Amino acid sequence: MSEQSLSPSSATEADVTPKRGLMRRTAIINGVAALFILGLAAVWLAADALLLVFACILFAVLLYKLSAMLAQRTKMKRQIALAVVVLLLFAIIGVGGWAMAPQIAEQSTKLAETVPQSLEKLQEFVKQHPLLQRVAAELPPPEQALKQMSSLVPNAGLFFGGVIGALGNVVIILFVGIYFAASPHLYTNGFIKLVPQAKRPRARQVMTKMGDTLGSWLLGKSISMLIVGVATSVGLGLLGVPLGLLLGIIAGLLDFVPYLGPILAGIPAVLIAFSISPDLALYTILLFTGVQLVEGYLLQPLIESRAVDLPPALTIVMQLVFGTLFGFAGVALATPLAAALKVLVQMLYVEDVLGDKVEESETA
Repeated sequence: MSEQSLSPSSATEADVTPKRGLMRRTAIINGVAALFILGLAAVWLAADALLLVFACILFAVLLYKLSAMLAQRTKMKRQIALAVVVLLLFAIIGVGGWAMAPQIAEQSTKLAETVPQSLEKLQEFVKQHPLLQRVAAELPPPEQALKQMSSLVPNAGLFFGGVIGALGNVVIILFVGIYFAASPHLYTNGFIKLVPQAKRPRARQVMTKMGDTLGSWLLGKSISMLIVGVATSVGLGLLGVPLGLLLGIIAGLLDFVPYLGPILAGIPAVLIAFSISPDLALYTILLFTGVQLVEGYLLQPLIESRAVDLPPALTIVMQLVFGTLFGFAGVALATPLAAALKVLVQMLYVEDVLGDKVEESETA
């Protein structure tokens, strides 16, 4: 009698337990999917702010790298070395800006006047050759072409517009970067506390590797930008191209963006040179090509040997993806983002999930 009375209840529990497990797994999957969708929506809506934060982190990593190198060589405390680095940077920027501001302002005004005139002269030159008349028909008016070129320049402000936005972003990057670099462990420890305790040592290793990779890449890239800017200014001056100082500064700044940056920097220089003579425009093209060849085959391998080796195709694809999603700011930050993502994929997926150990020479 007792066996008959217990058998239906045990059968019912056996049926209910799998259903509860299935409902629980379904609820977890739905919850994770909802959180993932909400996370993507938050990233999309706050993309500009997140990119600005990433720019602050990059500047902080650069300051930390420089201060650590100075502290190691001089045996001073790193916080004191950081103060020295920040003061030197502000001194260089302040003295350089004070010395070159009048010339840069004058050349900026001339550049805005010269580029439309150069575009008009280019159209007239093309129309004089029958083989290029079809190309001339496809060229937009000078005013429209100038507007399209201006749209390639990064939006002045992520939060504000115009010059105020640009200055606001610079101030935010400077001060937030200094705060991050002054107490990096405070912020990294706070982030690591969000990770389960068993995974915290690995999370710390990943963050350390990312910081070292970005620091080495930024340091090498800064040197490369300086060399490109000086070489371009000197080369344009020797060729007799007007506005060489301003064009060299533009070339040095845009060199932060691989592949696309040198093209954008070369367009106004070639147009200005063409307004003088086609031969000078050809020499200007050769100058930019030579500078980029030296950087691509000499400077870039040195940077990648100390940081991370990014295949050119991957860099271009990342620029296309981030450029489509976030505009020019995404293009500018695509390479360091790709470097950080590569470290994440190598350590968290290739090593931890697949079990393949990546050799140090492969990640260097």
